[in-house]
Amino acid sequence: MICRYNYKIKSLKFSVIDIAVIVIIIAAVSLFFSRMNSVLEYNWEWNAIPNYFFFWDADTGTLKTNILVRGFVTTIKLSIWATLIGFFLGTISGVMGARGSFEQRFISRTYVETIRNIPSLVLVIIFYYFVSSQFLDILHLDRILRNSSEGVQLITGFLFAGPDQINTFISAIIALGLYEGAYVSEIVRGGIISIHQGQWEASFSLGLSKRKTFLLVILPQTFRKVAFPLAGQLISTIKDSAIVSVISIQELTFQGMELMAATFLTFEVWVTITLLYFILTFSISSIVALLERKYAIK
Repeated sequence: MICRYNYKIKSLKFSVIDIAVIVIIIAAVSLFFSRMNSVLEYNWEWNAIPNYFFFWDADTGTLKTNILVRGFVTTIKLSIWATLIGFFLGTISGVMGARGSFEQRFISRTYVETIRNIPSLVLVIIFYYFVSSQFLDILHLDRILRNSSEGVQLITGFLFAGPDQINTFISAIIALGLYEGAYVSEIVRGGIISIHQGQWEASFSLGLSKRKTFLLVILPQTFRKVAFPLAGQLISTIKDSAIVSVISIQELTFQGMELMAATFLTFEVWVTITLLYFILTFSISSIVALLERKYAIK
């Protein structure tokens, strides 16, 4: 029997295993930087990195965001819109897969199996060349935005992207939304199936129709059960958003590659990009874990 000793530090409990993991991580990071200095004789220039977050505009006398902050914000926008699209499509597909007719179940299964067995990178490229060039260009969204008022352009730029990137941005969020929706579909379908049959029988005994039973009884319980797996899918969406850099969406990874090519600060840039992704995903996962402990179904 292995004994686990707990150490309480400022109301946080760390086990021996937790402390060992922390020590291993610190040692690995220290070894990495040590090898960089001794083997490659790499000249670290961390002092240059803060300038790519914010810079002082001498002409206007204001502090402005630079490419890393703009890329970080674009990554957040991509993740939010892709999650909303994925949640919408995944919920519909999950309901069809769990309670639909044979045709609906077939459509849901085809969607899920097709999307999940296509690499996300391939899906993004297909949508970029098919959706953006064949459909979005016909709508002339970029031209409409250029001819719109400054207020409309500001709102559109804040929520989506500017006129030059609007078509590419929309094709990217559709592709990501479709990809994430396939996984959301299975989460929702599993949640519906997990609801005990007695819930249906009890609702019918109260005089509720099949439709009202599903909408008022089954679906709310389903979303309560799958809320935390869905939140975990949001974290996955944030990480998957990096693939849209291949179609020149100026998100965090794309800005990192541009910055590396311009400055040759290879390790400084990628360590910074890694930390930014980690901060974003770890913050969400910590919030999800806290809510899960507080509202977990027992």
